[in-house]
Amino acid sequence: MSEALRRLLKEGNTPQQTVITPHVGILTLHFQLYGCEDLKAKRKVFTALKAVWGKEPDLAVAETADQDALDCATWTIAALGGSSQQIAQRLDQIEKAIQERIDAAILDVHREIL
Repeated sequence: MSEALRRLLKEGNTPQQTVITPHVGILTLHFQLYGCEDLKAKRKVFTALKAVWGKEPDLAVAETADQDALDCATWTIAALGGSSQQIAQRLDQIEKAIQERIDAAILDVHREIL
């Protein structure tokens, strides 16, 4: 151990560590589906949701309810970011993109910032 390190430890002057508090946003979308004859057809409707947003490093995407129902689906997207404002903007962007790409009506949207 070097003399400089011993001196720092003895004095208690350890370098300040930056504390990062991540913020989490949760977006839950409830969809109405028409014309799905089986679960395979239902999964096909949401292929883009999982394929596009499921690969983003700051997002987690999962079907969270109504897995066996053919006429509806509930998907949840969790986003991680440095500030609640950043998370809110990201969730706005995702919701808008989902409306444009997914062929299903959105009945209900629930947001929560933790």
